[in-house]
Amino acid sequence: MNHRFALLALSCLTIAAAPQMAPQVSSLPEPAPSPILPPAPKRYATVGVTIVTSEGPIVLELERERAPVTTANFLRYVDGNRFDGTTFYRAMKLGEAGLIQGGVRNATKLVYPPIAHEPTTKTGLTHDDGAISLGRAEPGTGRGDFFIMVGSVPTLDANPATGDKLGYAVFGHVTSGMEIVRHILGEATSPTAGPPGMKGQMLVAPVRILTVRRVVIANRTSR
Repeated sequence: MNHRFALLALSCLTIAAAPQMAPQVSSLPEPAPSPILPPAPKRYATVGVTIVTSEGPIVLELERERAPVTTANFLRYVDGNRFDGTTFYRAMKLGEAGLIQGGVRNATKLVYPPIAHEPTTKTGLTHDDGAISLGRAEPGTGRGDFFIMVGSVPTLDANPATGDKLGYAVFGHVTSGMEIVRHILGEATSPTAGPPGMKGQMLVAPVRILTVRRVVIANRTSR
């Protein structure tokens, strides 16, 4: 009897001493990889300018980093108040697109020396809706006349296969006041006034430019 009890006790002890098995756990799913976000677009240094016309204000954001030479030239006229009292005098209609041109019209007392040409192939800018570009005859003759685009006219960009290949120098964009630009483009033009190549584009009643001043732009749009 004592022998049987001893065997039972030994059996219980053996069971108690057996290692504890961990419960079976199914493998957890791999965490989803974080989405790869595209890098934020580079913000280029710009400066704000407001052209106050007799029809209302036009606010510009000028590309002082991407088009430094042309922007510095425009700001020289701004800071010298040389655009004050000038006009938008030309409206060139190109189907649904077009441009308006203004500035000093090479007035002897107002012009500074011409500047080097900054083609769009160098700046990366284009003649799209609202672009402001420097007027010129030959490349390197731009001074104090400028034009603002309505719609996109890529034939004005530098392109080795078209035109004079160097195009015109875009140096900023309108950020506010495109309704004023479009209004000026729609004004009446003379069928006979103007130099060769501009007949039919000169405004019968040029729109006065009252002042042009630097301003701080709260919501930058440089693209």
